[in-house]
Amino acid sequence: MIASQDLARIFKSLQMTYFTGVPDSTFKEWMTFLASQPELTNRIAAIERDAVGWAAGWNIATGKIPVVYMQNSGLGNIVNPLTSLTDEEVYKIPLLLMVGWRGEPGTKDEPQHKKMGKLTLPLLDTLGIGCEILPDTADEAEKAILRAVQSIKETGNPRAVIMKSGILEDCQAEKEESALEMSKEEAIRRIVEQLDGSEIIVSTTGKTSRELFEIRQALKAGHQRDFLMVGSMGLGSSFAAEIALQKPARKVIVLDGDGALIMSMGVLPTIGFYAPKNLIHIVFDNGSYDSTGGQATVSSVINFERLALASGYKSTKVADKKEDLVLGEGMGPRMIVAKVKKGARRDLGRPTISPEENKNSFIQFVRNI
Repeated sequence: MIASQDLARIFKSLQMTYFTGVPDSTFKEWMTFLASQPELTNRIAAIERDAVGWAAGWNIATGKIPVVYMQNSGLGNIVNPLTSLTDEEVYKIPLLLMVGWRGEPGTKDEPQHKKMGKLTLPLLDTLGIGCEILPDTADEAEKAILRAVQSIKETGNPRAVIMKSGILEDCQAEKEESALEMSKEEAIRRIVEQLDGSEIIVSTTGKTSRELFEIRQALKAGHQRDFLMVGSMGLGSSFAAEIALQKPARKVIVLDGDGALIMSMGVLPTIGFYAPKNLIHIVFDNGSYDSTGGQATVSSVINFERLALASGYKSTKVADKKEDLVLGEGMGPRMIVAKVKKGARRDLGRPTISPEENKNSFIQFVRNI
């Protein structure tokens, strides 16, 4: 395995001190370490395509090679800037992609990672971006990164380093004390307790959907009312808003996260414009990408309530205590920002039904309304 300290040493020796991107659980140990290194710049981007913009700006301003990190699912988000900004036929801007390989063929992974796992290397090849699959020892990893950087310097084109799961040594973050009362799971349970069974629920990817599934399971309430998004980060709100427009007689609730909403902030004015009157947009704000290791989001500088109102939402409220987390009534679209602690139960499971089974039972419920 590779220690994050060794990875930092390698990058520093190459004068590569600038990192930007969207965190991934494949290299969460590196993200934890990076957050503790003031001499290394880390720009947490809203979405991977933005990270390419940050990195390109760094290169133009300094002449140095930046590192753009992402899960391989984020490769789809950077196809446009890789072909229209950094490509050799446009501006020819060098950068190193650090890509977590979820869904690697031959390994066990979640359904949402399988397709991109198969496409990761072919997609890079199609884009004309060579890659190095990072070995699991520091010496060999250094050689691979050196080869990638040498290629970048010789051609001026981006190159990728592929990170397999489990090759980094554990790196523990300092435990943070939170003044907040609610965990996200408690907040979801509080919401479920207020439902009468007629509502349509859409939950964002990651631990939010897993927590909702387990709460329904414990209550023996069934899962047909819930669409559990297992991927497509940032799309839960638009998905739910369209269902709300098509099913105006039913209350539609989207359980969103701060990281997911930040990734797709443009959805707010679009929802405000089309104004589904039956939509309740609940944003769990814990200031972190909880599902990939708890890395910080930029939500500390965002007032989601004001953004929603400025985007055409009819009302907003903030709840940082369970008793304040009340769905209530009123004209939508409405937003409730639930301030919750980061973290989840260690024994939190995953849905025991497949995405297709979830979709089919959800369709039965929604289309028969």
